[in-house]
Amino acid sequence: MSQLVSIQRIDELREVSRDIVRQLGFMQKGLAGTALSPSAVHTIIELGYGTVTNASDLGDMLHLEKSSVSRLVQKLAEDGLIEVRSNPADRRSRQIGLTKDGKALLKSLEDFGRKQMKSAFEHLAKDDLTKVETGLTLFAKALRREKSRDFNTNAVELRQGYCPGVIASVVGLHASYYATKYGFGAIFERKVATEMSEFMGRIGSPANTTFSAFIGETLLGSVSLDGEDLEKGVSHLRWFIVSPESQGMGIGNLLLEKATSFVDAAGFEQTRLWTFKGLDAARYLYEKHDFELVHEKHGKQWGTEVIEQEFERKRT
Repeated sequence: MSQLVSIQRIDELREVSRDIVRQLGFMQKGLAGTALSPSAVHTIIELGYGTVTNASDLGDMLHLEKSSVSRLVQKLAEDGLIEVRSNPADRRSRQIGLTKDGKALLKSLEDFGRKQMKSAFEHLAKDDLTKVETGLTLFAKALRREKSRDFNTNAVELRQGYCPGVIASVVGLHASYYATKYGFGAIFERKVATEMSEFMGRIGSPANTTFSAFIGETLLGSVSLDGEDLEKGVSHLRWFIVSPESQGMGIGNLLLEKATSFVDAAGFEQTRLWTFKGLDAARYLYEKHDFELVHEKHGKQWGTEVIEQEFERKRT
């Protein structure tokens, strides 16, 4: 433990954390105005966000034992909130998703959560609200870092090039993440699916490649390098994504290390990427790997108006 953080300060922060848990109602049954347990409510939300798609992942995400997960899934299925189906890629696992009633409940949960936050924050000054947002974000990152300290990156399998299911998995991660966080819709999903499918038709070129990180058959993250769609000597870094549950474990850094090593070894003088303002964690990684912001403008190429950003990296 750092000497800069005293035991007294740690205990004060723990008390604040306990108070937040109490005030948000996480310790009571009937969380968020429902008749569901906290773990059931969180399951509905995570399914809606796309951060979990099979029953086996719930245990790790919610810190539940396998028997508890089985009972939880069975109860939610009996209530008509989720549907359970076999996983064609792995018959030992079960895929889960929200039913129509489950999606309606998710909307109610989201409305409840937004109202709860709005009521708590609407009397705060803008600067104070920014401090709260920054503090909670840093706190969450610190907890994830602690959780992932023992994560063994040697257990991660990096696959290069096309592999079965990678297009669907990468498109799915993009669609669910950006729809939930930024309101991107069908235009964005179609764009990613169409362009990545076209790119995979050219994956055999030595100028193009994809790096994907897996544990078993679960995709943790992916990045692609397209050396043919920009001018000569310039590679296009595309479809960089890390699953929400894998963030903070070094997967993004690992993928960008592979990506930058590839473009340097292939002799590209420049690598460019397009993103948008607000993706601070990704920007940190881009700048860590020598990308620089060279241009930004308002745009709607992904179906929602954002401040589009262009980053450029010169060969090291």
